[in-house]
This record gives sequence, C-alpha cells and structure tokens, in this order.
Amino acid sequence: MKVLIDQGTCVASGQCVLTAADVFDQRDEDGTAVLLDDTPPADRADDVRRAAAVCPAQAIRLEE
Repeated sequence: MKVLIDQGTCVASGQCVLTAADVFDQRDEDGTAVLLDDTPPADRADDVRRAAAVCPAQAIRLEE
C-alpha cells in the first residue's frame, strides 16, 4: 500500500493522526497532515484505510 496526502485539501482535523499515529502526523504551524510512513506495513493497513475513510476532506488517497 502507498499512502498519499493532498496537503492543499487537508482541513487539519487530525482524524488521521488519531486513527494511525505511527503513519500520520500534523505540522505544528498549521495542523496540516504529514506522512511519517508512505508505505506502512501490512499490519497497519486496516488503520490506514480507516484514516482515509474518516478524513473529512478526503485528502488521503491509497494505492493498493
């Protein structure tokens, strides 16, 4: 799985960080999501899919 974030679309809600904190973080200055791991291990796939699903801006895209 490859994870991509459209930082221009991100609304800084932090839902991705709450769902998969080892894959996502937020910039201190504006809260925009950043990737810590753009190719997370298979055992994190469900959490990453959940993070993409709960993103209110639909700023997370997954390439399976």
